[in-house]
Amino acid sequence: MKKGIHPDNYRFVVFKDMSNNVTFLSRSSAPSKETIKFEDGNEYPLIKLEISNTSHPFFTGQKVLVDTAGRIDKFKKRYAKK
Repeated sequence: MKKGIHPDNYRFVVFKDMSNNVTFLSRSSAPSKETIKFEDGNEYPLIKLEISNTSHPFFTGQKVLVDTAGRIDKFKKRYAKK
């Protein structure tokens, strides 16, 4: 590995999946302004995630259908008559 390309400030950080509220502890050098009290009773910096392996369809095996603005209902209504 090349020397001097990796950050030196790794610390324990809590990652929180905002779609299903699952939290896990890992090490990271990502900056964070928020903190959270974790299961072990210690307070750690918090990094919020939109999606993680606990909510991603590839890892969960479940397909998630996102209906924006009622497009699916509109489609079903239009083609239900035919």
